[in-house]
Amino acid sequence: MSALLLLLAVLGGTTDPKNGDELVRAMHDRYDGKWYHSLTFLQHNTRFFGTDSVQHSTWFERAAIPGKLRIDFRDGPGFSPDGGILFVNDSLIAFKGDTVAQSTAFIHPLMVLGFDVYVQPVDQTLNKLQSLGFDLSSIRSDSWQGRPVYVVGAKAGDLHSRQFWVDKERLLFVRMLEPGQRDTSITSETQFNDYRAFGRGWVSAQVLFLNKGERVWMEEYDQIQVDVPLTEGAFDARRWKTTK
Repeated sequence: MSALLLLLAVLGGTTDPKNGDELVRAMHDRYDGKWYHSLTFLQHNTRFFGTDSVQHSTWFERAAIPGKLRIDFRDGPGFSPDGGILFVNDSLIAFKGDTVAQSTAFIHPLMVLGFDVYVQPVDQTLNKLQSLGFDLSSIRSDSWQGRPVYVVGAKAGDLHSRQFWVDKERLLFVRMLEPGQRDTSITSETQFNDYRAFGRGWVSAQVLFLNKGERVWMEEYDQIQVDVPLTEGAFDARRWKTTK
């Protein structure tokens, strides 16, 4: 009897999730208590233009997981070295120098899917994904970069509706597709590539953004560190200048 129960448990563990809710729970449970809670890295950006020219910039980023990300601009055309962006409390706060240039409500889908899902309560993740417009009732299997994946939010052949892709083996977010923000007739795509193990969690060391299948922006990370102490107040907009 014990052997039969063991077999049933093993078989049950390989059952595909029936919907996005079950997949999100599986992602959380796989790394619950294992995922890192802080992350820092130097980000090298490449902006691609239709003329085959590029621009480069460098940012420094700190994240407290779940829910907090700070970007400090270092150099590059169009980016003030004293400026940056703060994502906290489901808001985006942009700084130009030491002055708040913009503040708006914003749930960062890449933070939710790439990091927070593994740390925060499942219901909180599901609520945010639903508010972002993902159809969590739709799930299917596919392949991506030679690996099997789950696709949540779109039927087979639909590469335009808002959807996210998750590696089946590692249960890591790898791809998001959605209608463009300014022109909904085009498809915007985000890829989390080059995953590297850090502790018992993972970091995607390259994030690629595409419009209509063409690269528009690429982020490459180095000097990656996890579970490092972060400066007190780094995610407090009132202390932007003093916590650089």
